[in-house]
Amino acid sequence: MEFQDKVLKCIDCGGEFIFTAGEQLFFHDKQFKNEPKRCKACKAKRVSVLNVPAPGQTYRFTKVETQATCSGCGKQTTVPFRPTQGRPVFCRECFQARRTAATA
Repeated sequence: MEFQDKVLKCIDCGGEFIFTAGEQLFFHDKQFKNEPKRCKACKAKRVSVLNVPAPGQTYRFTKVETQATCSGCGKQTTVPFRPTQGRPVFCRECFQARRTAATA
């Protein structure tokens, strides 16, 4: 199937934009049924208003690592969360042992 550039009208700003042959091929490969309705500027504005990352962007989460003493064996360990006071913290070995004991 051969695609040719199309001129489309943006539903937000009313301006014209080009729906390229490459974009059409991409839409066809992804089996998208509808053509784009917004120009790139209006689409970016809409995405930022909806607080969704634009294509190619990701949310960055900071990884938390906390030093703690294992409640099972007493050795120093690092856990991927901030421990809640009053709750036990286990090293990997003790955690795995408790998990296998609970499923048995």
